Parts: sequence; C-alpha cells; structure tokens
Amino acid sequence: MFAAVRSGVSVNEPVLYVAFELAKKEWKVAMTAGFGVAPRLWTVAAGDLAAVRRALEKGRAWFGVSATARVVSCYEAGRDGFWIHRALGALGVANRVVDSSSIEVNRRARRTKTDRLDALKLVMMLVRVCQGERRVWAEVRVPTATVEAARHRSRERTALRQEQTRLRNQIGSWLALSGCAVSARTQRQAGWWREVRDWAGTELPAPVQERIARAEARLAVLAEQVATLEAEQTAQSRQAEPSSGRGRLVRLRGIGPTSAAVLLEEGLEWRAFQNRRQVGGLLGFAPAHHASGELCRDQGIRGSGNPRLQSVMVQLAWGWLQWQPASALSVWYRQRFDRGKRARKVGIVALARKLFIALWRYATAGVVPHGATLKTA
Repeated sequence: MFAAVRSGVSVNEPVLYVAFELAKKEWKVAMTAGFGVAPRLWTVAAGDLAAVRRALEKGRAWFGVSATARVVSCYEAGRDGFWIHRALGALGVANRVVDSSSIEVNRRARRTKTDRLDALKLVMMLVRVCQGERRVWAEVRVPTATVEAARHRSRERTALRQEQTRLRNQIGSWLALSGCAVSARTQRQAGWWREVRDWAGTELPAPVQERIARAEARLAVLAEQVATLEAEQTAQSRQAEPSSGRGRLVRLRGIGPTSAAVLLEEGLEWRAFQNRRQVGGLLGFAPAHHASGELCRDQGIRGSGNPRLQSVMVQLAWGWLQWQPASALSVWYRQRFDRGKRARKVGIVALARKLFIALWRYATAGVVPHGATLKTA
C-alpha cells in the first residue's frame, strides 16, 4: 500500500502501460494492463503521432481499459531527445524517460536482443516501477524546451574548442613529418608556414603549405565563432538578476561567464535537486568499490557522470585554489593532498565534487561557500 501511494498508481486502478522502443524508421509500441496480463505489441511509423493515438485506442479496446483510465508510458533516452515526451504529454499520457544504461540486462555471454523483446521487457519494468518497486531503473530529468534550447550555446562553444584543438594538433603532425619545430609564438604570425624550413633547411612542399593555409583559415573562422558565443555569454551574465543563479555565480572570484553558463545549462538549477547526493550523482567522480567475501579493492572512479560538467569542474577546482586560497575548501585540500604531484591530481577530483555541491547551494539558496570572497564591483 505504501509503494502504491508513493508511485501514484493504485493496484486496483485501471491503467494502460505503454513502452516505446524507438528506431529511425519505426517504433515498437508494447502495451499491457498490469501484472499477469500478457503484453501486446504494435508497430507504427517513426514520428507518426496519429498512428500512436490509434495504437493507444486499440490497446484500450484490447485490454478492456476505459477511455478515462490513465495511460503511463516510457521510452529510453536517445537521439530523439525529449520532443516525444512533450508530444505524449499533449496526448494526455504520463511519460517517463529512462536512462538506458541503468536498465538491467541478462549477464550471459550471448543473449537475444531485438526491438520487440526490448519493448516487451520495458513495459513490464514500467509496471513494476508504477506499482512501487524501487531501483528498477534511473529516470532522466526532462528540461523545458527553453532550457534545452539554451544548452546549445555552451555545447556549441565546447565543440568549437575541440575542433580548434584538433586542427592545431593536425598542423603539428604535418610539421613533424617534415622535421620542423615551430613555436606557438611563430604560429601567431600571418603566413608563418611560408617561412618554415624542414630538417634540410628547405621550404615546406607546396601541398603542405596549402594544407596548412586552409587549416589556418578554418581556425580563423572558429576563433571568430567562439568569440561571438563568449560575448553572448558575457552579455547574458551582465543582464542577469543579482539574485538569480547566474548572477550569483559570476560574482564569485574564479567563476567566469562561460563556466557559469555550462553549470546552469547542464542542470545546476533546473534539475531541482533535493539533496547533495543527487547533485554529486550528476557530476559523478564517485569511487567504485569492489567487495566480495574477503576480496576488497578500490576500482578507481566510476565512469558515470556528465562529462561536460566534469571537465569544467576540474578546471574550476584548479582555479579555485588560485583565486580562493583562504576558503575552507582550499584549506581542506592543502591539508589533505598537498603531499606530492600525484596526491594533488587525485585530490583535485575530490575538491571538484565538493565544490560542485557548494556552488549548487550558492546558486539555488544563496549560501556562500565558507571563506570564499566575491568580486568587487
């Protein structure tokens, strides 16, 4: 009874359970009316909401569920994103988006897997979740359409920065093939590749020079686009209300507009965390212990977590030590990990996790990290 109340679905309440297995060309739609009821499968064209509506009507008729009964559905998060979740909500369906990596699987070496079997399995797992069973899977918090659109700016900047790094590394590889060593200062000069000499003191071959020239042209375009995005993020931070999450974060020394944008757009606020454990779960960086019988060992850090947040938080953690040396977090880090290069690298991950939780408290509740200083106006 307690589980039924928590899940919002009574055991005796008529409910139509629906699971979608999404593919590029077609969707598998599995339905059932609860435990002990064999599920039924329908196939619709991908993205055809009218066909989904007709399939739901057929499911109601097949299982004898009234037109006023609740419809609960789920699907695995993937390339289709969250528009399906919003579309199902418009049809009056209570949908859940499931983290595909959290779904339990058979551990045999070879197992049968098809879209049909996945859909049938997913719908029965949905019944278990709705009837109150916990830890069946992990669900994804769905952002609003506005928040989802806002994430494109910071993610595009990250992609552009990665493209810049890739091109610079390629140029370095082309120079290494000719036995050239060119400093970063020289590469900032216009047409620098024309003055470069190889190991024998001769100019680079014309095809190599032309390729470098085209790569430098792409780098110039990338630099212009990055500058535009950073200017937009800076303007957005200046216009933010002082009491908002963005306005608070950019007032902290060591936190810039770009870092604040990534933290907020990846979910520091809109995910509406209930406690620090949920915050740490988003970031990851948690230890993975392995203990069985007398065997007990540490497997390092788990691979789960948001990679964008992890990258930003490690950078912010190093910057925090520089810009907030008197804060409680910096003092804790120096006391515990200032014992060599390897210890500092291990400890920076722990500092990043603690700092992320502290920034969440500051952005959402205005609790300034102990000992931290704010920027002067």
